[in-house]
Amino acid sequence: MFRQVIVATTFACASLIALPALAQAAGTTVTRTPGTVEAVHTENVTATISAIDAKTRQVMLKGPQGKEFAVEAGPEVKNFAQLKVGDQVDVQYVEAVAVQLKKGGGAPVVASQQGGMVTAKPGAKPGAAAGRQVSVVGDVIDLDPATRTVTVRGPQRTASFVVEDPEQFKLIAKGDHIQATYTEAFAVAVTEAPKKK
Repeated sequence: MFRQVIVATTFACASLIALPALAQAAGTTVTRTPGTVEAVHTENVTATISAIDAKTRQVMLKGPQGKEFAVEAGPEVKNFAQLKVGDQVDVQYVEAVAVQLKKGGGAPVVASQQGGMVTAKPGAKPGAAAGRQVSVVGDVIDLDPATRTVTVRGPQRTASFVVEDPEQFKLIAKGDHIQATYTEAFAVAVTEAPKKK
């Protein structure tokens, strides 16, 4: 939908980029109420470390179906030396988009962004959690009832989009504001390989 580029260079994000190579559990839910639409997408991925090259900091990951791929653990990955072949890498990823109608306008046309990241403590297994949220408010400057197209002028550009639900479209008028909020978060945890009996 409003997918954004994941901006980070950590081991965690390298794993996220390779999500299609692994078995994953994913789900998307969409909720609608008058004047609002929210969509949330979640993915859970698990891989096993099959090889580690300490010099290049390259880690080979193997998914449950046997597919392998390499990721580079950049300098942001603390406690790299704690990684062992057989350890599991668990990635949880969530992204959400919420669009809300603000009747009558009056709010400033702006864009804002906030976010943060937490990494593992010294001596612990590598891991990370991060998130960011982008919010944009724009003016409704045009409506086309024949195609249910709404044109919104934001702080940096003007965009048009089709409102699929006719009842939602009827609620929108020129001069209203549309606020769109995009949120993404991920968490990566490394767990030790099971002890051999």
